[in-house]
Amino acid sequence: MRQIIHIDMDAFFASIEQRDAPELRGKPVLVGGGERRGVVAAASYEARPFGVHSAMPMAQAMRRCPQAIVVPPRRRAYEEASAQIFTVFRRFTPLVEGLSVDEAFLDVTGSRSLFGDGATIAARIRKEILAETDLTASAGVAPNKFVAKIASDQDKPDGLTVVRDGEVFAFLEPLPIERMWGVGPKAAERLRHLGYDTLGDLARADEATLERHLGSWGREVKRLAQGLDDREVEPDREAKSVGAEETYDEDLTSRAEIEKTLLRHASRIARRLLEGGISAGRVTVKIKYADFTLKTRQLRLSEPVDDAGSLYAAARSLLDRFPLAGRAVRLTGVSAGDLREGPPPRTLFSDEGKDKRRAVESAMAKLRARFGEDVSLTRADLLDAPGRTDPGIPRRMKPPED
Repeated sequence: MRQIIHIDMDAFFASIEQRDAPELRGKPVLVGGGERRGVVAAASYEARPFGVHSAMPMAQAMRRCPQAIVVPPRRRAYEEASAQIFTVFRRFTPLVEGLSVDEAFLDVTGSRSLFGDGATIAARIRKEILAETDLTASAGVAPNKFVAKIASDQDKPDGLTVVRDGEVFAFLEPLPIERMWGVGPKAAERLRHLGYDTLGDLARADEATLERHLGSWGREVKRLAQGLDDREVEPDREAKSVGAEETYDEDLTSRAEIEKTLLRHASRIARRLLEGGISAGRVTVKIKYADFTLKTRQLRLSEPVDDAGSLYAAARSLLDRFPLAGRAVRLTGVSAGDLREGPPPRTLFSDEGKDKRRAVESAMAKLRARFGEDVSLTRADLLDAPGRTDPGIPRRMKPPED
């Protein structure tokens, strides 16, 4: 029987700030951009009882918790801590699948003869992370990825939950549907409207009924609620694409709203391409509608790109190929594929405007590394359209406090 561990650091960014600044310990800390238009990247556990969480607009978070201390992100510190954590993971197994800088799946099935069972290995990993980084982690141990991820959240912070093979359904059955990975507020509302309140309800549901209401997702929901998940842990490998996506608490109902999200995604992807010294030859747009129908469209580019303006233009043109009239959208995503080493080659007919935009974006990437994530571009910056600004993408820079 497989043994999978899911390890998730506790309020990772905020915990690093509290670790490095003792005066912040025990106080509500928010990591993120400025209050006017910033977003919460992480909230310490002291801030969470006030209803503050990551991805929340900073202004809303400050209304809920006015005594919170806002700290600008320090990307380099987070990357260093992440590297330490993943080094610990790989001492126990080469089968490590990173989900983000602060969480991963580990398949320790083949490591038990060396280090003990999954619970023992998880306890050792948490102990070594604490000793080497002064940060706590929570872990879930289970026969598969789905159950392990839910288990890691069961006793946060600094917790360890073990679900053995014969205990899977008893563990899942009473849990609210919101605990299912990928079910946000809108999906939960829809499932409750159909009469499903717990994972046990979904596990016992008629599959045909679920498929009628949820499409192919209904069949997968039932399997997961039963604790069935045969996905393998996929060790980290060279990325085949770079992407960004977001699920929204409130459905998007206008093209303008959707275009705004594509611009945000394009900006994030361009930053990662520039930082990695790579370019992309293909752009894909993904849209999930309120009824959970998922559609993707892709475009092969005539030449590689690494700037947000080109990525956004491609994504925007792909939007014409989606049915939008009268349909609400709950998720949008953009990815850049067909990755190549190095920046796009210059030719005799290179676009001077694009070169200027790329130079601006490269400079912005350096500014973010120095001053934090609260440095942004407007649509006018990307498209060379003076006077056209996007109220959702502010142009400002906030240096760190002395």
